[in-house]
Amino acid sequence: MRRDLSGFLRKLEERLPDDLVHVERAVAPARYEVTALLQHLENDRKFPALLFDKPLDVDGKPSSFPLLSNVFATRRRCALALGLDPNDEGLPLSLEYARREEQLIPPVVVPADEAPVKEVVKQGDEANVHEFPVVRHHAMDPAPYLDMTPVMKDPEGGFYNVAFLRNMVKGPRRLGIHMSPRHSWQIHRKNEEKKRPTPVAIVVSHHPAFYLGALNVSPFGVDDYARIGAIMGAPLRLTASETWDKDFLVPADAEIVIEGQVLPNVKEAEGPFGEFTGYYGPQRLRWVIEVTAVTHRRHAIFQHIFTGHRDTWVLGGIPKEGSLFNLIRGVVPTARAVHFPISGCCRFHCYIAIDKKVDGETKQAALAALGGCDFVKHVVAVDADINIYNEEEVLWAVATRVQADQAVDIIKNVKGNTLDPSQTDDIMTAKMIIDATRPAQKAYAARVQVPKEAMAKSRLEDFIPRAELERLPKG
Repeated sequence: MRRDLSGFLRKLEERLPDDLVHVERAVAPARYEVTALLQHLENDRKFPALLFDKPLDVDGKPSSFPLLSNVFATRRRCALALGLDPNDEGLPLSLEYARREEQLIPPVVVPADEAPVKEVVKQGDEANVHEFPVVRHHAMDPAPYLDMTPVMKDPEGGFYNVAFLRNMVKGPRRLGIHMSPRHSWQIHRKNEEKKRPTPVAIVVSHHPAFYLGALNVSPFGVDDYARIGAIMGAPLRLTASETWDKDFLVPADAEIVIEGQVLPNVKEAEGPFGEFTGYYGPQRLRWVIEVTAVTHRRHAIFQHIFTGHRDTWVLGGIPKEGSLFNLIRGVVPTARAVHFPISGCCRFHCYIAIDKKVDGETKQAALAALGGCDFVKHVVAVDADINIYNEEEVLWAVATRVQADQAVDIIKNVKGNTLDPSQTDDIMTAKMIIDATRPAQKAYAARVQVPKEAMAKSRLEDFIPRAELERLPKG
């Protein structure tokens, strides 16, 4: 079964019609007009997906590519992307992600004439990145940035790695790329040591489930194309690239793919860039991509992520919740859920719910979370009676179940994330565990609770007219 962006947008307009807004007026993405509108909406606590019908390209000319933004800013749109009921709160999204992530669905290869992404092929000087409505996001960004997913292939293991990496537009066929010392960096390092370029294909637009799958936290060596297929619920369709033919495969149902090579031992100034943390990542010497080809559908949509805002945070949080749930449950079977809240950019704070049976399980679970994802700085473990998707409940547990001298552990000199602005060292950081669970071996004060029988008998609409209930402001 094919999964593509146009199919998702049709489903979005059918199931959640108020979640997609068309902007018919011309906008200049490279001059902050797109992010200014998104910021206005965010200031009003509104997070629709926006489809700009008439964007301008990097050079300020009308682009033939509509621009899609803010798709991942709500969890219910992410649920829809995974084929779930967006209004069903009974099944936490991350638990379904965790279930799928335990599988691998091998991709299938289709010929170029069956691949929509090959409807238009441009090579050499015709492969011009400036024709796209690339977004310049924040005030100090020196240029527009592609902020989607470059794909690289390990030269030894032959597996593919897909990751969100920022790409600075330096020219029509030249991009800068930032890589933290993780999987993509490791692949390029292997090639660079042998003085050869690293093939790369940037998947600019695809079905949202593709990008949710790309953010899995699998070990290095797992083929991301197979993992993404499992998250999407169907084999990912691939086709031969223009630059490397069958030696490097690209997603056949993508809207746009930009092919190129990361040059060995060539670095230029890149950044600053407004990152997922809500702060600027500093300017550094970073690698350079030489663009070799661009392929796309005839009526392709260009996609970007509103970095440093909910579009980035929710997208990154759900996969990490699912991945860490599987990891933690393998160590502590009584783990019930994992949540990365907005307050920690869906990266730095991790809440774990545990049906604790014996003391000590809490710290085991927290250590597994810290070891499983280098983004995580602060872990709060709570009992299963706490709804970890409601931050007020988590902080209530911290307030009423924690004695700091007994329940807080600080771990120093641990590998962190290079984009964390609080780090005093490029790599090393400190991490914290808060055990906000009740003791397993002794009685603890009971929570207050309105009797369930009374709740069942007393319905709001029987006492207050529904029209009046709907007018009440939410606190």
